[in-house]
Amino acid sequence: MTDPLVTPDGRYLVVRGRLWRRTDPALPEERRSELIHELMDARRAKKTALAADDHAGVEAAKARVDAAKTGLGERGPVWWDDDAPDETRRMAENTRYAEWFAAL
Repeated sequence: MTDPLVTPDGRYLVVRGRLWRRTDPALPEERRSELIHELMDARRAKKTALAADDHAGVEAAKARVDAAKTGLGERGPVWWDDDAPDETRRMAENTRYAEWFAAL
């Protein structure tokens, strides 16, 4: 398996040309690990709730996923402080990374 493509500033992963915000590198390792475990547990809970047609369970699990991803810095306020906009979910070719991405 190859390492994922990361923007030069380390803020985003690039998956099929789309930018996805990375985890806040300032998070202590122990906290990051806790949040990743919670994220995986919440995703499993969502899958179980979907299989059981449990709408309330799905919504609760989705809220847990969102909370974990926000805690990781992948959603919510950006973790960098240079006023650069959040370009999560945008195609790299339509962002300030376009020239870098085209040169790959």
